This record gives sequence, C-alpha cells and structure tokens, in this order.
Amino acid sequence: MKTINGIIFFVLILTFWGCKQEPVVVDTPSSGLYSFFVAGHAYGKPGVNNIGVHPPFKDKFDFIRNDEFIDFGVFTGDIVLSGTEQNWNEVDADISLLEHPVYFAAGNHDITDRALFESRYGQTYKSFIHHSDLFIILDPNIDNWNISGEQLQFLKDVLNSNYEQVENIFVFFHQVLWWSPNNIYQNISLNSLSGRADTINFWGEVEPLFSSLPNDTYMFAGDVGAFANECEFLYHKYNNITFIASGMGGESRDNIVIIDVLSDKTVSFRLIALNGNDMNSLGKLEDYVLP
Repeated sequence: MKTINGIIFFVLILTFWGCKQEPVVVDTPSSGLYSFFVAGHAYGKPGVNNIGVHPPFKDKFDFIRNDEFIDFGVFTGDIVLSGTEQNWNEVDADISLLEHPVYFAAGNHDITDRALFESRYGQTYKSFIHHSDLFIILDPNIDNWNISGEQLQFLKDVLNSNYEQVENIFVFFHQVLWWSPNNIYQNISLNSLSGRADTINFWGEVEPLFSSLPNDTYMFAGDVGAFANECEFLYHKYNNITFIASGMGGESRDNIVIIDVLSDKTVSFRLIALNGNDMNSLGKLEDYVLP
C-alpha cells in the first residue's frame, strides 16, 4: 500500500510540475456569444515567399481551431507575397486546416493579379450579417486608398439598409486609412504607403458615415507588423468608433487579434502573440497608447 501511495504521490508531483511548464493559455470569456479572429499581413516577413502563411501564424492554427467560440476569421490583406495561382493554392491549403470560413480584405500584394483574385474569391468589397452584427469588407486598392464611386455607394447603401436592424458594425480593409502625416496617428509606422494618393477621403466622406450612426463601430486594418518597430499593433477608441491594426512579419511581436462578442453584445479583445509560448506576452490590446 505504501508503494502504491508513493507512486500516486510521484505521479501527482510530475503532473503538477508539468502543468507549471505549460504555455499560458488565453482565456475565452465564459459569456461569449461568438468570436472571430483578424490576421494582418499573413504572408509574413517582407520578401519571403513562404509556402502558405507566415509560419508562426500557422503554428497557432490548433489553438484557433480548438477555440469553440471562434466562428470565422478575416485576413486583412497582404495574404500572399504576390498574387500567383501557386501562392493562392498554398494559402487555401493552409486555411483548410483551420476548419473555419475565412474572409479576405485584399491588400496591395494580393491584387497584383486582380482578375485572378476575383475569379477565386469574388468581388473585393462585400458585406454580411452574423448574429445581428454587420460585417463590411472594403477595398481601398481600387482608387489609391479612397473609397469612392460604386464602392462608396455600396457602403452607403449597406449602412442605410442595415444600421437600424443590427447592433455592432465591423469594417475591414488593408491600408491604415485613418493615418495621415499630420494627425494624431502620424507616428505610427506603416508597412507601406504604396499607392496612396496625396489626399484621401477617409476623414471627409467615409468616417462621417459611421460616426453619425448609433452603432458601435470597429475598423480593422492589416498593413502593420512586417517590421520590428514597436508598431505591430494599434488600438484607439473615440466616441462610437474603435480603430484596430494588427499584423505579422517582424518576427518579434507578430500577432493576431481575437474579437469576442459577448451575449450582451459588448465586445472584448484578445491580443495573441505568435512568437514564443506565452500568447499573453504582448499584454492587452486596450492598453495600447499612441506614440
């Protein structure tokens, strides 16, 4: 009997020790209604043509797949280094491992062959409703970072037709449209200003469409994180609008964001570090302070 008790005690010690060595796990809210993840600059390190997505991101696929609340994901652009059929086939093969739907907000790298992209994934701006929340995907690549013409009319129509019936509004695009060289976001280091017109219509025409609404609105961009520059993610809330940027490739603060929509329709965030074992190592997204 003493021998058996000794063995049990030894096993318990090993179990306890093993638990202490496990990576920190990011908790899912117990009152969650649904969740989704957002991944920016998923091809990863600039100039590197990975087979599929950035390897540290792919290493977290099991974690994403095993989160019972996650319903889908959104890639916020620069999903591939260049828009070739082989690169898209590799990305699609990776996404199949997630076992979740994934939506694409196209980046400038992704539409190097726009006809190919659209033949595979459809129109680059679209909308859908999920659990009475409105999701809108936009494509600033069409007009040098402007949302104009038919796309602007599409945006107006979607908002006018839905804002009274939905609660939260989530908007996704690649470029950090709220950035300007002379506003409060001027010190944010973007991956690129490629294709940007000298002036764009975000603050004059796009932002007012949302700030005039009663809905809480969350806007996501994905053109940060390619370089290790302390600007691999961003969070800023004012009035009814919250701006979030996230991305990967710098290989020290790579990240994705998981958005948790709770049963009362409030929204919380999990900033997931992709490098190392501690997914909490980057802290809370909401603690971000503009430089």
